[in-house]
Amino acid sequence: MTHAIDISDSALVEGFLDTSLPVEAFHHAQHVRCAWLFVQRHGMPGALEAFPVALRRFADAKGATRLYHETITWAFLLVIHERQQRLQAPDWPAFAEANADLLAWKPSVLDRLYTAETLASDLARRTFVMPDRLSII
Repeated sequence: MTHAIDISDSALVEGFLDTSLPVEAFHHAQHVRCAWLFVQRHGMPGALEAFPVALRRFADAKGATRLYHETITWAFLLVIHERQQRLQAPDWPAFAEANADLLAWKPSVLDRLYTAETLASDLARRTFVMPDRLSII
C-alpha cells in the first residue's frame, strides 16, 4: 500500500524539513517522494548530503532515531536519480506512475540488490554498503 497523502510538494518538503509533518503522513511513498524532490532540487551528490541529514533530523524529532538506515537511504537516492535521468519525468505523478516498484516497501526494490542479512546489519545501518546481489534495476 502506498498510503496516498494529498499534499503539495512544497508542503511535504516544508513539513519534512521543519519536522511538523505528522509521522502518520510520512509513509514509505512520502519518503520516496521527498527523496525525489531532493534529487530534483539539489542534484547529485547534493541530495546525498542534504536528504540524510534532514531524514535523521525528522526521525529524531519523531522519536524514531533507530529507524534511520544509511544504506537504504542512499540506495533509494541513487536509484531515484538514475531512473529520473532515464525518464526525465516532468513531475512527481509521472515519476511515481513510471516507477511504482519504488513505492512498494515490502517487498522492496532493494531486495533485488541486497540480501536480508546485509540490510539487517549494523554496518549497513550506519554507512552505505554496496549491493551484494547482482541485479539490473
